[in-house]
Amino acid sequence: MRRRLSRLLAASLVLVLLSGLLLGYGVFAKKAPSTAVEVEIRPGASVRQMARLLASKGVIHSSLLFEWLVRLQGHASGMTHGYYRFEEPANMLTVMERIRAGDVMHFQVTIPEGLRNEEIVRLLSERTGVSSGRWQRALLKVVPGGRDGYLLPETYRYEKPVDPESLLMQMRRAQERLLGGIEPDVGKWDRLRVMASIIEKETALDSERPLIAAVIENRLRRGMPLQMDPTVIYGLWRTKGSFSGNLRKRDLLTDTPWNTYTRRGLPPTPICNPGAASLRAAANPANVPFLYFVADGSGGHAFASSLEEHRRNVARWVHLERRQK
Repeated sequence: MRRRLSRLLAASLVLVLLSGLLLGYGVFAKKAPSTAVEVEIRPGASVRQMARLLASKGVIHSSLLFEWLVRLQGHASGMTHGYYRFEEPANMLTVMERIRAGDVMHFQVTIPEGLRNEEIVRLLSERTGVSSGRWQRALLKVVPGGRDGYLLPETYRYEKPVDPESLLMQMRRAQERLLGGIEPDVGKWDRLRVMASIIEKETALDSERPLIAAVIENRLRRGMPLQMDPTVIYGLWRTKGSFSGNLRKRDLLTDTPWNTYTRRGLPPTPICNPGAASLRAAANPANVPFLYFVADGSGGHAFASSLEEHRRNVARWVHLERRQK
């Protein structure tokens, strides 16, 4: 009898040891998916659903063991939803800790300078897969009247599922922080936005931005119309919803609130979302007497202080254009 009990005890110990070894192997043995995989843990997903998803993607050995581990550790209600990427070999304990800590994937999107809001909405919709309608509704909450000029073009990081309102607010606050460092008087920000938006559309060269700002300021001081083509184009977009791409004389004469050929002063609102360099230039125009500028054929502009000098620059540009054609 004693011998039989001893054998049963020994067998039980062996089974316990084997179970422990198998359990330890299951928990601590590293497993890597055959290829890098992205897993979306949806909000409200149960531990069982999470475990089955991870097992089906090849991230863990056993959904049953993973579920047991999470519950044993007391983390059943502490797992973080989101998008996760698994590519390196990892054991179940590591996988559990990553999800518990919310080590989610980060994405990024770059907003180029000079886009209108509708162009930014289209870009964000394409990059994130979220409908443009949702982005547009979020924009109206973040920007007063959905006006252009309040978002800072930059590279932004975000997580999935993306929150459109949160990301757009991040863009607006980034611009406000920048403006706060440039001009402490908040009351002057709208003027800077409008000036910077024109500068942004007139040149892509950082070296020219303070010169364009100087032309704007000098013409405003003298009561001269700005006569900036991008303001005419923006007015056509706002009133007609389209622009042919070819600016004609009749377009210059078509009056809109943004047309700086038919109206003096700055336009009532920005004509695009300007970048940091244009905002800084708007606040710090160059100390030069320039009143005119025209393309110089090399990607930049020729500046002039007198109409006579400007006419010579225009004639030079027309000659270059004809030669190129």
